[in-house]
Amino acid sequence: MQTRQLGRLWPVSALTLGGGGLGQVWGTTSRDEAVATVRAAVTGGVTLIDVAPGYGAGEAESVIGAAFGGRLPAGVRVSTKHRVSSPPPSGAAAELERALDESLARLRLEFVDLYFLHGSLVPDDQGGVRRTPLRLFTDAVRPAFERLVARGRIGAWGITGVGVPGQVLAALAADPPPGAVQAVTNPLDSAGEMRWFDEAARPRDIIASAGARGAGVMGIRAAGAGALTDQVDRDRPAGHPVLADFRRSAPLRALAAGLGEPTASLAHRYALRCREWTRSCSASRTGPSCTRAWPPRTGDRCRRTSSG
Repeated sequence: MQTRQLGRLWPVSALTLGGGGLGQVWGTTSRDEAVATVRAAVTGGVTLIDVAPGYGAGEAESVIGAAFGGRLPAGVRVSTKHRVSSPPPSGAAAELERALDESLARLRLEFVDLYFLHGSLVPDDQGGVRRTPLRLFTDAVRPAFERLVARGRIGAWGITGVGVPGQVLAALAADPPPGAVQAVTNPLDSAGEMRWFDEAARPRDIIASAGARGAGVMGIRAAGAGALTDQVDRDRPAGHPVLADFRRSAPLRALAAGLGEPTASLAHRYALRCREWTRSCSASRTGPSCTRAWPPRTGDRCRRTSSG
């Protein structure tokens, strides 16, 4: 397993184990299989595991606690998250700390290396469920994160870069910048159903801004929640963004077929070769979805796939 520097933080494995599958977001599995997946990933060289309370109502975090019993293997780091919607500014710090306490209890840990704001940064008049107004972030959430770092409760903090692009870029440009940002990294530049706003998503601008500010980039949605695969494996209503992206990714499937490899593998190789970021690999019902994507092949390039 190769390692990459996560911005100004630490070197981590080029592949990161994502917790969606561990929390059964992508389909039903068992606790035993999820625990086995985590242990296999670490044995294979993964040193960063990314979970969240929202992945199975805390199940992904509980899997980590069950897998390691409160004693992470040497060199392994854990990130988790919390969604701050629109609480009164005076209550944001207490909310973040309460959620951190609950996450640590499930993880059976006393400290997490990276604590993300989970959800969308939005204009000040668009706050709501899973949406954090930029002013609230600036005035209350970011200072609360900084205090948690100063008190030794977390190693660093980050943001999820799938909110309204103007607000995400503003948060990256301000001081202090986050330690890391989760950003879309797939050939379609698509956030799929996570994009609810009208303006372009601009993931490449977000990634470039993060790099300029020394923030690490954790690539997400490499396989587009199932769109960049050989076949969509979950029922979706007609018109769902994943189905639209599946149709758009036909050229990628044709290329993968010509290379004799799964489309999801090729999509992950694309993400791994784009820049010096770490790639979050989703654990599925059959294990990590990007196992065959490593190592990336020499000559892979970072170009947007034709919409076809």
